[in-house]
Amino acid sequence: MIKQTNTTETDLLREMSAQLDIPFWPELSVKNIRADFTKKIPIHYLKKHKLAPMETADGAFIAVNDPSDFPPIDDLRRILDWEDAKIILSTNSAILSAINFAYDQSSGSAEEFIHDMAEESPDSIISEIEETADLLDDTSDAPVIKLVNFILSRAVRDRASDIHIEPYRHSLTVRYRIDGVLYNALNLPKRIQSPLASRVKIMAKLNIAEKRLPQDGRINIKIGDRNIDIRVSVIPIAFGERIVLRLLDKTDTAFKLIDLGIDGERFELIDNLIRSPYGIILVTGPTGSGKTTTLYAAISTINNPEINIITIEDPIEYQIEGIGQIQVNPKIDLTFAKGLRSIVRQDPDVIMVGEIRDLETAEIAIQSSLTGHLVFSTLHTNDAASAVTRLIDMGMEPFLITSSVIAIIAQRLVRVLCPECRKEYIPNDKSLAKIGISKSMLKDCKIYMKKGCPACMNTGYRGRTAIFEMMILDDHLKKLILKTSDTNQIGKEAVKLGMITLSQDGARKVLEGITTIEEVFRVTKI
Repeated sequence: MIKQTNTTETDLLREMSAQLDIPFWPELSVKNIRADFTKKIPIHYLKKHKLAPMETADGAFIAVNDPSDFPPIDDLRRILDWEDAKIILSTNSAILSAINFAYDQSSGSAEEFIHDMAEESPDSIISEIEETADLLDDTSDAPVIKLVNFILSRAVRDRASDIHIEPYRHSLTVRYRIDGVLYNALNLPKRIQSPLASRVKIMAKLNIAEKRLPQDGRINIKIGDRNIDIRVSVIPIAFGERIVLRLLDKTDTAFKLIDLGIDGERFELIDNLIRSPYGIILVTGPTGSGKTTTLYAAISTINNPEINIITIEDPIEYQIEGIGQIQVNPKIDLTFAKGLRSIVRQDPDVIMVGEIRDLETAEIAIQSSLTGHLVFSTLHTNDAASAVTRLIDMGMEPFLITSSVIAIIAQRLVRVLCPECRKEYIPNDKSLAKIGISKSMLKDCKIYMKKGCPACMNTGYRGRTAIFEMMILDDHLKKLILKTSDTNQIGKEAVKLGMITLSQDGARKVLEGITTIEEVFRVTKI
């Protein structure tokens, strides 16, 4: 028996392997993944029971995470006609990765690419393709080009926002960030690492010979009728070059406030705020919480030929017709502060500053608002009240903050339950109390939990929406800010004045069946 409380999954499986005399494979090679079973067995069945059929030169194997779960193992043997298949132990993550790989490759391919690349000469990957060529029309014979195209097209199909290509000591892992959460997509042999990195660097017009320094670039591609802009970041780590690609789909860039998930009463409030003649509206939250999208939706809503809107961003994520957009460029000393000084001489009505990072930028933004401009910007703080403290920490005088800032909006992104498979349930009292939901509130509402189906790639979620906390700086709050910069005091006073907090807005969306209690916990950390 294992008695330690800090036993890892790998330690436990090794001990089980020794006791039960069952081989333990910490990793499952893509070369050994049998793909034709995908036509006979639903993916959710294998994921539920954590089973992965494998084939090697020594015969058929079934990778399991729990060897005591006999019925599904026996059923799998019977369905595949693998009565003699041996059992091997593997980790949960390795089995799930193998299952995902098999179902994605069931129509052909990554395995073929990898096999073809085994004898590929280094020079064969240096073949240029048209920057905006449609990847679905690319018929290049170079296996590494086909593999990269496959990774990119599959990421777009799966709605991934980021692709992570991560080298380790003996392997190369590709992960997709879908709805804010990373999932393993491919586990590739180590030999793929160098040609794959070189191919991506060629597409991004980076220096393929430089492997010691970080590099940044961009790729513009078409996949079907969709235009995708990709930001590429390459950094050197212990086992090679780690690559992260941020995907921006520019095909559908119609930003609307109504699509952000704001309820009716507060929608009217924010719609009125963004039409103010002057002042600062700040949007706060951690990286990846949708702040920029909210700002784009705001300026798109008020965008018309009668007003002059200018932005300064790092980077410009989407081009919006009728708006002047400036790209920050530190190499030529074009910072937020310097760009903002120039913007105010362009006779703007509305200014958007991508982020207030320092005192100089904050001062110019505030002065701009005090001289008759409406200014939108972002800050990295956890909630609305913390933004005031952050500005004071930067060196801003409280009286300038109260004179210029009219509203602070904190936000987070929560995953939306898959409508195809969500399951109604009644959570325990502790979970309900923690999120602020009483039993009486459940009379006219239903709470759902995630389940998982092919439509949502067995995650239980499909898409994201935002939860908001809107702090309007009225006279009461302004007087308090002039006396103290304590975040807790400011936050409590705002709640007394009617502010709905992030967790309260999250609870609303749970009661509306949009998301789960766990999702609200995850993003608000309440």
